[in-house]
Amino acid sequence: MGRYSNGKKKSKTNTKNGNKYLAWAFIEAAHFAIRFNDTVKRYYQRKLAKKSIVIARKTVAHKLARACYYVMRDQVEFDVNKAFGYSK
Repeated sequence: MGRYSNGKKKSKTNTKNGNKYLAWAFIEAAHFAIRFNDTVKRYYQRKLAKKSIVIARKTVAHKLARACYYVMRDQVEFDVNKAFGYSK
């Protein structure tokens, strides 16, 4: 039984998308990135001020996953400033 919004059933169709082990690995990577990288920590603190802990961590994990995709696709080195939108 899901919830309804505007006469439509919500939160039932998007439950099994993606690899759960890969998602777990990126969440773990996000934990370490938040602890040991100042740029990522600043981004996380900004998200945490507006959203919950879970959402803030998942946004960091999602950014890391997207960055990994582009690193593999374009064969370039990881640039934290490019991935998290900061320039020094």
